[in-house]
Amino acid sequence: MAKPYQRWKVLPHGELKRIDDRILTVVGRIRMPLGTLPRRMTVVRLRDSRLVIWSAIALDEGEMAMIEAFGVPAFLIVPNDHHRLDAKTWKERYPRMQVVAPRGSRAKVEEVVRVDTTAPLFDDPDVQFKAVPGTNDREAALIVRTRIGTTLVLNDLVGNIRDETGIGGWFLRLTRFAGDHAQIPSPVKLTMIKDAAALCTQLRQWAELASLKRILVSHGEPIEANPQQTLLELAGSLA
Repeated sequence: MAKPYQRWKVLPHGELKRIDDRILTVVGRIRMPLGTLPRRMTVVRLRDSRLVIWSAIALDEGEMAMIEAFGVPAFLIVPNDHHRLDAKTWKERYPRMQVVAPRGSRAKVEEVVRVDTTAPLFDDPDVQFKAVPGTNDREAALIVRTRIGTTLVLNDLVGNIRDETGIGGWFLRLTRFAGDHAQIPSPVKLTMIKDAAALCTQLRQWAELASLKRILVSHGEPIEANPQQTLLELAGSLA
């Protein structure tokens, strides 16, 4: 695991995009031993214009100004203890933010930054934080409902990298972070999933969301073509 950054460090990243009335997202790249890994930050605007920052990434000043124009950063979600890299510097930049982490990851996250809560109160019924069942509360998810539809924000639970090449791409395919379809990565199955039946039930429940429009994952492309079916297939892979 890479060491968390002690200063604001902007790494290569794509364009900050608005994909819904209340959602911004951006994909950065982080260097790994065998190549680079894409990682996604998602920004959700609550009804009162406060912002929920999911899996924070440091951006250029112009892009940070775009985020601040979108709303007021209020919640910093560290969705598991592998996504701590930029947490300290975001908290230093916005000291009034509440730091949020799932209960099972709290101790590791607090090695970097103090966690304020494992059960955030957004005061917005359209945005729900949830520790993912079957992961010993180590992995979090976010459900965001807007007039356009529902977005399910996941973290390491699903890999959907499609365009990696070379030895790095080979390794990501080997570990199932990359491939021709969305998958539960092998390291996640080995180290994070402790109750496959509970996770399977949760995936099937999410698949019943008739309004589900997309799934955003931290590592890979958004899942927008029949996300309900994708969830059912992921559940089936746990059987």
